[in-house]
Amino acid sequence: MAEYLSLETGYEPCSMQVLTHMPMPDIKPDHFLPFVSDESLTVHAGEKQYWIPKCSIGTPIIKSTTRWFDNSEELIAFREGRQTSFEYARYGNPTTKVLEEKISALERAESTLFVSSGMGAIVSVLLSLVTPGGHVVATKDSYWEARMFIQNKLSLMGVTATFVDMNDMDSLKEVLENNKVSLFYADSPSNPLLNCLDIKQVVGGCVSGSENLISKIRSCHYDLGSPLVPDAAYMIIRGMKTLHLRVETQNNTALKMAQLLEKHPRVNHVYYPGLPSHPEHDIARSHMSGYGGVVSFEVAGDLQATMKFVDSLKLPYIATSFGGCESLVQQPAIMSFWDYSAAERAKIGIKDNLIRFSFGIEKFEDLAADILQALQKM
Repeated sequence: MAEYLSLETGYEPCSMQVLTHMPMPDIKPDHFLPFVSDESLTVHAGEKQYWIPKCSIGTPIIKSTTRWFDNSEELIAFREGRQTSFEYARYGNPTTKVLEEKISALERAESTLFVSSGMGAIVSVLLSLVTPGGHVVATKDSYWEARMFIQNKLSLMGVTATFVDMNDMDSLKEVLENNKVSLFYADSPSNPLLNCLDIKQVVGGCVSGSENLISKIRSCHYDLGSPLVPDAAYMIIRGMKTLHLRVETQNNTALKMAQLLEKHPRVNHVYYPGLPSHPEHDIARSHMSGYGGVVSFEVAGDLQATMKFVDSLKLPYIATSFGGCESLVQQPAIMSFWDYSAAERAKIGIKDNLIRFSFGIEKFEDLAADILQALQKM
C-alpha cells in the first residue's frame, strides 16, 4: 500500500493499492492538488478506488449482499480495523462508498453516511444524538415531517422541544441558556417559504461530518436498516458529474423568474432569497453562490383561482419534490399540507394562494411564456 494526494477526498491522503510488479509512473507531487473546484470534485472525487478495474472509467454497480473473506486472518484484520471490508450490505457497499467519499470531498468533511431517503437521514441523526429526556430546538418552518417526528415521536422518549423563528437570535439564545439542548435542527433555505438562516451565528465551532459524529449516526443507521441501494448510488454518482451545469441553469432561471413575477400585477408576493426584497437576502448572499431553483409566490386569488393557475400550466408537472431536469409545480395547501386545517396552515405561513415552483432545465423563455399565460387565465 502507498499513499498519494489525490481527488479521493479533495484534501487528504488516501490509500491506493500498488502491485509490486507494476512500476509507478514518475508523477510530481504538485500534479495532485490539495484542493480543486467543486465542479471537478463532482466528476473525480471518490472514483479511483483500488477495487475498480483500471479499464473501467464509470463506477461499477456492486449488488452483492454479502462479502466473503479469503481466510481467518483476513477476517481478524477486518475486525481489528487493519483492513477495510463491507461484510454485509446493511453496513456499506463499494458503490455507495464512492458516492459517500464524493460528498465528503464536496463538504470538506471527514466522513459521510448515505441512507435511502432524506427522512431516513434526519431520523438517524435525531435518534443517535438526542437521548431520552433531552431537549431539541428547531425552527418553526423546518421540514414539516421532521417537525412532526420531533413533536410526536421523540416526545414518547421524554424528549421536549422548542420551536423558534429562524432568525430570532434573542429567543434562540434564551432557549439555549435555559435548557440543556441536545440538538438544534433547521433547514436553510426553508421549504416552501425559502427563509434563510444565518448559519455562522448558530453553528459556532461545530464541524459537520466529523468522523466521531458520523460514527454515532452510522451505528444507529445500522439498526434502522435503511441503506442506499447500489443502483441508486450509481445513478446519483452519474448525475453528480453534470450537477453544476444543471444547477447553474436552474439558479439563473429561478432568479430571472422571481424578478419577473415580483413585477407582475397578479402576483401578491414572491419568496426567493436572490431578491433584494427578501428579508434574509444578505444572509443568503453571504452563504450561497447561487440562490436555488425553487421560487414560491402568492398569486392574486383564492384557493380555486390558484388551482386554475396551476391547471393552466403546460410545461411543469404537478408534483412534489424538486431539483430534477423537469420543472415541477405544486399548491402546498392541497398537496404537502392537505391534512392541515386552513387555520393551521395560516399559522405557519401556508396560504391558499401559495405556489411552489421548482424550475428544471427547460429554456427560460418557454417557462416564462407558460407562467404568463396561466396568470392571464386566472
